[in-house]
Amino acid sequence: MAAKLNWLRAGVLGANDGIVSTAGLVMGVAGATTDSNAILIAGIAGLVAGSISMAGGEYTSVSAQKDSEKAALNKERIELAENPELELRELAWFYEQKGLSNELAEQVAAELTAKDALKAHAEAELGIDSEQHASPGQAAISSFVAFAGGSLLPLLAVTGPWVDYRIQVTVAAVIASLA
Repeated sequence: MAAKLNWLRAGVLGANDGIVSTAGLVMGVAGATTDSNAILIAGIAGLVAGSISMAGGEYTSVSAQKDSEKAALNKERIELAENPELELRELAWFYEQKGLSNELAEQVAAELTAKDALKAHAEAELGIDSEQHASPGQAAISSFVAFAGGSLLPLLAVTGPWVDYRIQVTVAAVIASLA
């Protein structure tokens, strides 16, 4: 579930950034010139540059998160190997904090530890699913596509046939898309 929410967050952020930054760029160029080709070229350049920037940022962010999770899992793996009894008590404590009785918390901790100790501790202590890791490449592609998709709206609005009203149409399109 958390991975899906991260994709949604990244997609919404990318699309919104594409809408707002491209609108600002093309309206600025439209304020300086009435040449539709210049406005279109600037908008396309902004779309490409912004998409690459968002993809790179998302790749870096997800890579750092993935590295951090791997380091935390490795640390937990070492702690489980060095002091399994303490780790078992710690896991039981987490379940007690969630409202289980001491006896039931110890039973749950023991059963989960017997099945997959690292997974049980990763989920309870770290909030990490030890079997699922985000993909930096997929996140980068998703962010690239979201930004580019968001950029298309102001780009199409400012280059439409309504030359005398291109700024107003673009502002209206941006407001409608963000509402």
